[in-house]
Amino acid sequence: HGVWGGINPQGEIELNFYEESDSLPQWSECLVAPDGSLGPEMMDEENLEVREVVRRINTRVLLNYNTARAVLEWLEDRVAALEMDESGMAVYPRNITGPEQ
Repeated sequence: HGVWGGINPQGEIELNFYEESDSLPQWSECLVAPDGSLGPEMMDEENLEVREVVRRINTRVLLNYNTARAVLEWLEDRVAALEMDESGMAVYPRNITGPEQ
C-alpha cells in the first residue's frame, strides 16, 4: 500500500514497503439461524466509531548511491514505456476527467 523511508545514518536510501489493513476486533458475535447457519453480525455500538489501522512492514530495501541511480534510471525507462504505445504516441497518463474537448 505504500512506502516509508529516507536516508539512514550510513548514507543509504532506506525503503520500507508496507501494507495496511483494518485491525480485527477482539470478538465477533453473529446471530444463528434456526437451520444452524450464521446470520448477520451483531455490531458493538461502541466500536462503530473507532477505526484502527494496522501497518505491517513487509520488505526493507537499502540502496547505496550507485544502486539508487541505477534503479532510478530503470524506473524512468519503464515509466517512459508506459507513457507510449507501440507507435510512439503518448497514451499514459490517461485523461481521467473525460475526453478532451
